Amino acid sequence: MPPLPRWFAHRGGGALAPENTLAGIRLAALFGFTAVEFDVMLSASGTPVLIHDETLERTTNGSGLVCDTPDASLFALNAGKGQRIPRFSEAAALCRQYRLLANVEIKPAGGHERQTAEAVSRLAAELWLGAENQVLISSFSPEALEIARDLAPLIPRGLLFEQVPTDWPDVARRFRAQTLHCAARHLRDDVLAEAGAQGMPVLCYTVNAAETAESIFARGVSAAFTDRLDLFAGEAGAQAASSPPG
Repeated sequence: MPPLPRWFAHRGGGALAPENTLAGIRLAALFGFTAVEFDVMLSASGTPVLIHDETLERTTNGSGLVCDTPDASLFALNAGKGQRIPRFSEAAALCRQYRLLANVEIKPAGGHERQTAEAVSRLAAELWLGAENQVLISSFSPEALEIARDLAPLIPRGLLFEQVPTDWPDVARRFRAQTLHCAARHLRDDVLAEAGAQGMPVLCYTVNAAETAESIFARGVSAAFTDRLDLFAGEAGAQAASSPPG
């Protein structure tokens, strides 16, 4: 896998825009970020959409379960500052327009693991056809990673944990994963050492303080997810400016 950008804008635009919206992705690009992360689950109509929670209350003016809400109702909601919930296809088009690496987290609602992973994996392969190294699929769901491995084998996969289990190398081999993701607060030196020995990049979430960033990068972390686009924009932009055109 080629070198990763050091910074990913968490949930699209971090804390500076409504999360998991097209406005957030645009803001990340404006701040000089070259990578974004966002969450994808299915509506009741079977459409892959960007949203983090299984319920609508926290991030929209709606209520109820995302998986029970049809597209007509879902896309009429306000997802913050007049933004609407985007389709996965819209977010992919925007990422390709701005040449952003997209970390697509498959986030299935309970009981919808297989259908969500199948829909997202197939669509990701279609949406990024011919675009090299511009999408990375990750998930907390082992079933989702297994399906992504089988349906979109050319798209890199990331193991996603809060605390990395001791058997993670076996899990990585099973899913043919290329990256390892974990919570920065639970990062262990033995994990970093083993990942380094295997040549696997470690990515940490959610890093919102300069001292935390300095510490994890000094320990050998390859990339971090942040809500504080304003705090790390200079570093992200400098990295983008120093990268050769592709």
